[in-house]
Amino acid sequence: MKEAVAGLKAAGLEPELVSGGGTGSYYFEAASGVYNELQCGSYAFMDADYGRILDREGKRIDQGEWENALFILTSVMSHAKADKAICDAGLKAQSVDSGLPFVHGRDDVKYIKCSDEHGVIEDPAGVLKINEKLRLVPGHCDPTCNVHDWYVGVRNGKVETVWPISARGKAY
Repeated sequence: MKEAVAGLKAAGLEPELVSGGGTGSYYFEAASGVYNELQCGSYAFMDADYGRILDREGKRIDQGEWENALFILTSVMSHAKADKAICDAGLKAQSVDSGLPFVHGRDDVKYIKCSDEHGVIEDPAGVLKINEKLRLVPGHCDPTCNVHDWYVGVRNGKVETVWPISARGKAY
């Protein structure tokens, strides 16, 4: 991109807008001095995949600079074993192409696998109760949004708005 911009300038064409980059590489594009607009889209949701990126200090970017904002609300349905809980969020509720979701705000339990309809949560201390609600941070936000009809906007624990996902399922 740097060479392209230099070539345009050499030809007497001053680009008004140099746009590019993304959530995963914005540090590099911002530091390059080439771009005057960055195309960081997924940061608004900060899925688990992007959240694992480390910032300049070696800290996960979803635990400092940005926060997770997209969640899948799931319920504990049963216990397959004393240390394994089953929830109602499987592959039909989320994309796992970039990795599994994590349970937001909980270090004591871990989402470890899924089938079409259900997820398995490792619960070593057996603390999860039937019908307990958990917030999952999806592994990959883009295709996860594509399987839902609505964004439910919650602020301070209260539903504030509901937005339709009008392009839902429109892959092609």
